[in-house]
Amino acid sequence: MADASFGFDTLQIHAGVKPDPTTGARQIPIYQNTAYVFRDVEHAARLFNLQELGYIYTRLNNPTVMALGERLAALEGGAGAVCTSAGHAAQIMALFPLMGPGRNIIASTRLYGGTITQFSNTIHRFGWQAKFADTEDLAALEAMVDGNTRAIFAESIANPGGYVTDIPALAAVAKRVGVPLIVDNTSATAYLCRPIEQGADLVVLSTTKFLTGNGTVIGGAIVDSGRFDWSASDRFPSLTEPEPAYHGLRFHETFGPMAYTFHSIAIGLRDLGMAMAPQNAFLTLLGLETLSLRMRKHVDNAMAVASWLEKDPRIEYVTYAGLPSSPWHDRAKRLYPNGAGALFTFALKAGYEACIRLVNSVELLSHEANLGDARSLIIHPASTTHRQLTPEQLEASGAIPNVVRLSIGIEDPKDIIADLDRALGKATG
Repeated sequence: MADASFGFDTLQIHAGVKPDPTTGARQIPIYQNTAYVFRDVEHAARLFNLQELGYIYTRLNNPTVMALGERLAALEGGAGAVCTSAGHAAQIMALFPLMGPGRNIIASTRLYGGTITQFSNTIHRFGWQAKFADTEDLAALEAMVDGNTRAIFAESIANPGGYVTDIPALAAVAKRVGVPLIVDNTSATAYLCRPIEQGADLVVLSTTKFLTGNGTVIGGAIVDSGRFDWSASDRFPSLTEPEPAYHGLRFHETFGPMAYTFHSIAIGLRDLGMAMAPQNAFLTLLGLETLSLRMRKHVDNAMAVASWLEKDPRIEYVTYAGLPSSPWHDRAKRLYPNGAGALFTFALKAGYEACIRLVNSVELLSHEANLGDARSLIIHPASTTHRQLTPEQLEASGAIPNVVRLSIGIEDPKDIIADLDRALGKATG
């Protein structure tokens, strides 16, 4: 069930799942199996020819994983979704139908360090390129687009600093130049931001983070709006030209708004194999049932902690967009009405070594390379998650040496503040 007329709180519980018709079980089972029995040879042939929907092999699709995809599509307002083994896998899978040797994307400079590394180095092995642009300078960004550009990529709430992207403005640029806008909505989730409603064409997610919410499983997803016209130009032959592996089938001509989703399953998952495990999908479905409840608490706590930090004389600045002092505050209120998330950074006046002492001194907060957990997390990006970046990239991404990143959990905010206060005392003397 994915009736778009239902509210968010209803969809996060019901979308993609209905009672089992045989047993009456209300929660979807974990379909922990590899393959599925065909009714007969003709049935199998129709499935392999993409003439009939059904299950073949869990690398391609699985009932538990498909239920999660339906729920994510409903929450994001998309036409379809594909789940993957990790958020990084979702990024490669998102680009796979669009790219080819010599093609490029325009990517925001404000991205998770691992994404910058993936785009700066790893995708070169496919013959792809990323050109990084400041999303605050849209004219300069648009000038970087050339005949080989195939997408624009940004994060809704950027990791690590909590910068909020002006998605409608970026979408307008993407529309003018005729390429899809891909938005990583991991840090915001659909509860705080619906990129598709703001003009994005594709959404990528690390389901590992807030969507599951408890630090137990790895996963990713791509949600397709179903609105981009792949046939408007000759830039996307994978979706518009005859596909040899399916006897000349043209995905966009055959599947219309679901072309990208079906291509990602029938070719992306088939050949790249970045499939999500059924148990991971099940645990993420459970996490999604309380997403809105948790996000409200995350946002309330983040606001309390950020406000306290901003007043502390040991702190140089705080980047949380929920604060009235933030340059992104008005944008956050306009585009992210449910809050500016739970991810932000703060800078210590005492410098790099004090940051190290601070991270080593916390007790309640967990020192982890993760975010979006029910527990509050702390990390020093310049020495960990963003360590591979150049000094220029560190500055552009907001991960300079005297900066610490927080992912605020759902504990009692007084306890989070007390732990930070005590650790700051040890860090700064």
